[in-house]
Amino acid sequence: MCGIAGIFDLRGERDVNRDALNAMNDRLIHRGPDGEGYYYAPGIGLAHRRLAIIDRIGGAQPFHAQKDGSVLSFNGEIYNYPDLARKITNIDLRTRSDTEVLAEGLAAQGTAFLHELRGMFAISFWNPIDKSLLLARDRIGERPLYYAVTNDGFLVFASEIGAIVASGLVETGHDPRAIADYFFYGYVPDPKTIYRGIYKLPPGHILALKKGSKPNPERYWRPVFTNGAALTIDDAAEQLRDKVDEAVRYQLVSDVPLGAFLSGGVDSASIVSAMAQTDTAIKACTIGFDSDSHDERAAAREIATKYNATHFEGMAKCEATALIDVIAKTYGEPFADASALPSYLVSQIARQHVTVALSGDGGDEIFAGYRRYPFHLAEEKLRRFAPLSLRKMIFGTAGALYPKLDWAPRPLRFKTTFQSLGMSSSAGYAAAVAINLPDRIGRMLNPDFYRSLAGYEPQSVISDAMDKAGTNDPLARAQYADMMTWLPGRMLTKVDRASMAHSLEVRPPLLDHKIIEWAGSLPANYKLDGHYGKRILKSAFTPRLGREFIARKKQGFAPPITEWLRRDNDNPALRLNASRYWRDSGIFNEKQIDRMIDDHRRSSVDCAQELWSVVMFDAFLRTSRI
Repeated sequence: MCGIAGIFDLRGERDVNRDALNAMNDRLIHRGPDGEGYYYAPGIGLAHRRLAIIDRIGGAQPFHAQKDGSVLSFNGEIYNYPDLARKITNIDLRTRSDTEVLAEGLAAQGTAFLHELRGMFAISFWNPIDKSLLLARDRIGERPLYYAVTNDGFLVFASEIGAIVASGLVETGHDPRAIADYFFYGYVPDPKTIYRGIYKLPPGHILALKKGSKPNPERYWRPVFTNGAALTIDDAAEQLRDKVDEAVRYQLVSDVPLGAFLSGGVDSASIVSAMAQTDTAIKACTIGFDSDSHDERAAAREIATKYNATHFEGMAKCEATALIDVIAKTYGEPFADASALPSYLVSQIARQHVTVALSGDGGDEIFAGYRRYPFHLAEEKLRRFAPLSLRKMIFGTAGALYPKLDWAPRPLRFKTTFQSLGMSSSAGYAAAVAINLPDRIGRMLNPDFYRSLAGYEPQSVISDAMDKAGTNDPLARAQYADMMTWLPGRMLTKVDRASMAHSLEVRPPLLDHKIIEWAGSLPANYKLDGHYGKRILKSAFTPRLGREFIARKKQGFAPPITEWLRRDNDNPALRLNASRYWRDSGIFNEKQIDRMIDDHRRSSVDCAQELWSVVMFDAFLRTSRI
């Protein structure tokens, strides 16, 4: 894993600002502490920070292809590079690295070579013959890539938004729409960023640039849902087990110590069981909480013992809230997923023992594991019986009047269900994905801020994604939306920043694109069986993990922020009372936020997620000025 940065002249061959590129590369040192490199030519500058994983001696970047002198600087791993290397017969390869195979493949085939790659990557590739620059991001967004255009016509790009800011070449005014997205979803979805004028290259997209061109991302891959499998559930389970084993074998390639993240869930346990089918000595890393309802260490120990793994455990104690500013600085944008804290800590623990860790990320999105999926399908059935206008009148009114009973048993918490039934399918699913209820957001933010949105609604992010799903199947539409928004913007961002802060590479085998494409052809009931998700994954790994482990209730990987925000000492919400950053931003209704803090501490209302989003936004404002 590495960090990349670059500056490209869109207007000609002017000299690039070398001081700016040096500052960008310095900001990425945590992504690549093992070395740095630069390439300069008229109109182009490329920078690279290396975390040496494969062929630690060879493969330094920027790398020059033998074929035509093209220059590659990339972040990621190409797992099938030995297979691809055997196809290169016209030159003698000089290294054992995936870097050289990628450089020669792109030089020979151009963007068509991307379809042959099995891996995760963010690529910058300079062709000195036609003076073109190619930027590309992997299919599902495992590796990040940001870009911006300066006022004087230079394209600036980097692995992290902080490097773009560090260049000093780009204006950094906040984008009101991105702020609205953040308070709705808890993160800023692609392609927007918190800064107006800085963008993320979306997953599965390329940017092909030459003199006089403008950045226009083009898609080269998308997940497809066909619902055409004729396999029995047993045959499908066997195939999936084989495919996961194959993906894990590919991703075990490494010249440095390698291990795995292990929680109490089926996803990470499946990966460890697949590792055990090889001759790899398994090192497993687990994080726990000082709250029984959030602690999965016992279940993780069970799997570690079963597969003779060397098991390392850590504890995310209450003092972990001291990490808030560290987390905000690490992510570079406001990020309200509280599990970023334990992700940061487990990465810190893992890096003491390994340089590469396999994870179970992606199982919920690919195999329909989230609780919101069955609720969405149930709501879809009800939507078919009445037009939207009637549902708005009945359920919209009920949702407005029904209280948010945070203290009540789950069956009595009807407010969000009523509200969702009064919406369109896509708006209802957006509400299911949202971290904050729209009516509460409306009270948190002030009218002047809403006027700056000019009618923009964050729900449109999900609506736009669902419209591009290419299917009418409600489960597939929801999964597609998650793969285009939630997965790259929240889940993979969380893991990438938390791990790379410690120079740790994380690989998620379940997100192998061959598994994703295969899973897209499965019938919906192979993924979701009534109210139970991941049916096919559980069926595939029950023989290895045992029925009792598969049946246990998943506890989640998030800290107990509800309790944290009610305690008397070291309470993150109380930091807001002393901070002027959020108060001076001109975004919030201060009296309402103060009231929410008091109500939550008295336990009369659960405002934990809303308050946490304000805490992390305040931390972003504070650390972005450092």
